Amino acid sequence: MKVTVNTLHKKARDGEKIVMLTCYDASFAQVMDEAGVDVLLVGDSLGTVLQGADSTLPVTLDEMVYHTGLVARGAKNALVLADLPFGAYQQSREQAFASSARLMQAGAHMVKLEGGAYMADTVRFLVERGIPVCAHIGLTPQSVNTMGGYRVQGKTDDDTARLLADAKALSDAGASLLVMECVIADVARRVTEAIPATPTIGIGAGLDVSGQVLVVYDMLGIYPGKKAKFVKDFMAETGSVAGAIRAYADAVRGRTFPAAEHMF
Repeated sequence: MKVTVNTLHKKARDGEKIVMLTCYDASFAQVMDEAGVDVLLVGDSLGTVLQGADSTLPVTLDEMVYHTGLVARGAKNALVLADLPFGAYQQSREQAFASSARLMQAGAHMVKLEGGAYMADTVRFLVERGIPVCAHIGLTPQSVNTMGGYRVQGKTDDDTARLLADAKALSDAGASLLVMECVIADVARRVTEAIPATPTIGIGAGLDVSGQVLVVYDMLGIYPGKKAKFVKDFMAETGSVAGAIRAYADAVRGRTFPAAEHMF
């Protein structure tokens, strides 16, 4: 059955976890689709895991359009979510719409942008023009230079208040989904409870969210350097890509991932 925005909202209302993975090509899209992954995120993480860059910042809109088209051709049922890359949406609402339109024309069903309450006006502008939006708060990789590195979010009262205010502003603006990255588990729970109209997707944000996302290469144990705390290698348990993806989906839906050792 084709996954739509309404499907995701119904899953969240019914307490069924949403399963999301990053995806960059048609072959992986087909495998994920057959494994029942709900959302395929064409992430600008391709800059680090495919291109070898040290951040997501060099990824261009043309590259995102190309990879979105590949994933869209491989996915029959999953919802295709495409990242707006750095520099493709921050200048103005009109720039964000033009960039989003290209991703939608390439096959995306929704676009994702990073940023807090200051992006609410852009989210509303896009939604009013027929483009579903996934917002992204907490650790926002495109802002790594201003954040001073990849740091866990929600450690202080002020930080928690900011995350709650950001989430409410983005939800009120019409965001269809909200990704929270590297957020203290209890804070992510509070955010989820505060925005019942917008399902939340965690990556390093604990168990009490509407769903989970991981970078597929991390989930398969293919990553340089030290493994992030919130990552689990599902390939080690299954021995095949398809088996690892199914195991991940089952663990998310069965609420066994993330476990305590994967949370902040």
